[in-house]
Amino acid sequence: MNDPVDTPTRYEIQIKGHLSAAWVDYFNDTTITQIETNTTQFTCMLADQADLHALLRKIRDLGLELISIQRITTDSQQ
Repeated sequence: MNDPVDTPTRYEIQIKGHLSAAWVDYFNDTTITQIETNTTQFTCMLADQADLHALLRKIRDLGLELISIQRITTDSQQ
């Protein structure tokens, strides 16, 4: 059985403020969606925890305020 930490996993990450879709190249294959509540949501499939931490470093380095991180699991990942 695969360790869930090292299984490709979909994440939804929300930050405060609106970030334009022009940043999609910087965030590598991440869907950027502006939500009405002055929030931006990143939706992405990440290979492992190292990829998650790399994405979080980019968010931190830009000085963006992190609101939430949600791991989206499928039946096969539970």
